[in-house]
Amino acid sequence: MRVAFLGPTASFSHAVAKQAFPSDELLPQNTIPDCIMALENHEVDVSIVPIENTIEGSVNITLDYLFHFSNVPVVAELVLPIAQHVMVHPSNHTSWRSVQKILSHPQGLAQCEKFLQTELYGVEREATPSTAYAAKWVSEHPEELSAAIAPKMAALEYGLDIVADNAQDLELNQTRFFVLSRKSINISLTPEEEKTTVSVLLPNNLPGALHKILSTFAWRNIDLSKIESRPLKTALGEYFFLIDLLSKDQHGLIQNALEEIKLLGGQTNIFGTYHVYRLSSE
Repeated sequence: MRVAFLGPTASFSHAVAKQAFPSDELLPQNTIPDCIMALENHEVDVSIVPIENTIEGSVNITLDYLFHFSNVPVVAELVLPIAQHVMVHPSNHTSWRSVQKILSHPQGLAQCEKFLQTELYGVEREATPSTAYAAKWVSEHPEELSAAIAPKMAALEYGLDIVADNAQDLELNQTRFFVLSRKSINISLTPEEEKTTVSVLLPNNLPGALHKILSTFAWRNIDLSKIESRPLKTALGEYFFLIDLLSKDQHGLIQNALEEIKLLGGQTNIFGTYHVYRLSSE
């Protein structure tokens, strides 16, 4: 199978892809939307996209693209421990505290806020499409006094020196990744809990609409593991909700709840029912 991931080589998404699909063709993409649209356009069979981080929360661009542009189901969730490392070109190793710019994915920069405030206060921050992209850029511009925040495998891949280990704000830092595919996939890891992700549009002008929607799950004893609101991109104050449900042995009850939501005037869509797999650190 052809598996798309957020590249370049040695990104966190690449680490996930290697563990979950070690025998398949792994194809790096420039952006998260590129990963999703490559699957929509039948250029790949599987796409892996980050969905949420312990420290920084949801990856909004993933949520929005899955809601607005994708019809491909979620078939698995992969959870990867995340360790962010500060790295520089070897020629700048001794002067790394004098760097003029630090590069990383927006999530990488946000996950290391405390470190940046205490160790590199005032240094320009530049957002890049991925952490590995930042490491690759630093390796290709030794004349620039710059640093990258990226995974350890990126330092090895691009010949950089790590000058600060585990710069993330929280030691137990993890990122959830969705696996999207039209095909049945096999992941040779131990599955854990089963989830179902649904989107909900609330009925207009219904007092207590969110309470009534959530009560359809509550009185059926269906556990929610997450609820997230995002702008609908139609008018100010209009939102859609993404809800993760713990769905083992609850499929019939979930269908009944979704039917009740429709009777209340809401709109629902099932993104997928899938198992969670926990990976080893990169």
